[in-house]
Amino acid sequence: MRRATNGGARFSRKHFLRMGGTGLAGAALLGSGALAGCGGGGAEGDDIVFSWGPDDTGVLPDLIKTFNNQSNGFKVRYREMPSDTGEYFDQLRTQFQAGASDIDVIGGDVIWPAQFAGNGYIADLSDRFTDSDQFLPGPMEAMRFEDGIFGVPWYTDAGLLYYRKDLLEKAGFSDPPETWEELIEQATKTQQDEGLPFGFVFQGGEYEGGVCNGLEYIWTHGGDVLDPNDPSRVIVESPESVAGLTTQRAMIEDRATTQAVLQYQEDESHGTFVRGDSVFLRNWPYVYALLSNPEESQIKPDQVGVASLPVQGGQSASALGGWNFFVNAASEKQDQAWEFIRWMTEPAQLKKNALEGSRLPVRRALYEDQEILDNVPVARLGKDVIIQNSRPRPVSPIYSDVSLEMAEKFNASLSGDMSPESAVATLQEDLSSLVRQAEEAAG
Repeated sequence: MRRATNGGARFSRKHFLRMGGTGLAGAALLGSGALAGCGGGGAEGDDIVFSWGPDDTGVLPDLIKTFNNQSNGFKVRYREMPSDTGEYFDQLRTQFQAGASDIDVIGGDVIWPAQFAGNGYIADLSDRFTDSDQFLPGPMEAMRFEDGIFGVPWYTDAGLLYYRKDLLEKAGFSDPPETWEELIEQATKTQQDEGLPFGFVFQGGEYEGGVCNGLEYIWTHGGDVLDPNDPSRVIVESPESVAGLTTQRAMIEDRATTQAVLQYQEDESHGTFVRGDSVFLRNWPYVYALLSNPEESQIKPDQVGVASLPVQGGQSASALGGWNFFVNAASEKQDQAWEFIRWMTEPAQLKKNALEGSRLPVRRALYEDQEILDNVPVARLGKDVIIQNSRPRPVSPIYSDVSLEMAEKFNASLSGDMSPESAVATLQEDLSSLVRQAEEAAG
């Protein structure tokens, strides 16, 4: 077993990973009422309980109905969880810590596996998941923990650069920017030429979306936050990380955007772009579907291009998003749970989710499916962005704590309340402190 040192003390990396979240933020979630709002009772007989947030597209309930209609044995009961993923996560973690969850299959965020797996809450699916090589590498990387695979991807997301190709052409630019410096140049010139309020908008708020944006600046400058091979080793304090946050701050200083972006989340940023008020937008694949809806968008799909995020000394990298299936390690119905997961992740179901839900599929072969490419245009970028450039956020069992620190420091750097150098140095210290707390709690 590889061992790590931090602060002069030695501890087992596996031991550190397994306790993550129990002695830190997780302990604060055991208050009264935490099990409220989970909805419904347990399943009867061989039936299983499946949890997921609300699905406004209708695809998920329809697929469950189809599965139940053709099943000769057990049925699946859909337990709708909060739409706020933070609330959903908190409910699950509290139930696991109390040993009280009757959920068999969990629909969960891509950032959850390490913390749940590290505490033994979800099952290792390695022996069952024998065709994982047919899935995209980015989503699969996020499902791996230690030597196991603890989830099956269902759909994926990655940060993309949307741009007004009609306006860039008018401003004399033949191609979208390849570097962040070029983005600033193109954004400011085109904004001035067209008299638009914004050149570039993105998610700069102090929340998880802001974390994704900050990480992308750090990654595309060659930096990182935690060692991918050892999440107990903090590596954020580097010239590359400072350069990344400096470039992000330059978006405001060079007037490619304004201070308003400090509060922007997904809705505010995409709203600005689809109203025609910005030249560039960083956001997720769902935005492209909005362009075809005249009630949502004042610009049309043929006015918009989509590209990889720019680079500056590193390589293009997009924060990986997406949702996945996990099996409760305490479930007595893991065979049934696996049968349902396998059916849900077969090509036919993934294709339906793509065509009707505008969600990017996770099987490699579906990026060669012409019907998907014709009807889900963002999928055309699949090989360049989704497959090659997407990167999971730091895989750590204390990610919820790490994320809070990143959100605060990234926003402070962007606002100018902290210099990029101070933000990175403080983040190094604060994350190292979290690691030491985890180490102490592990004994």
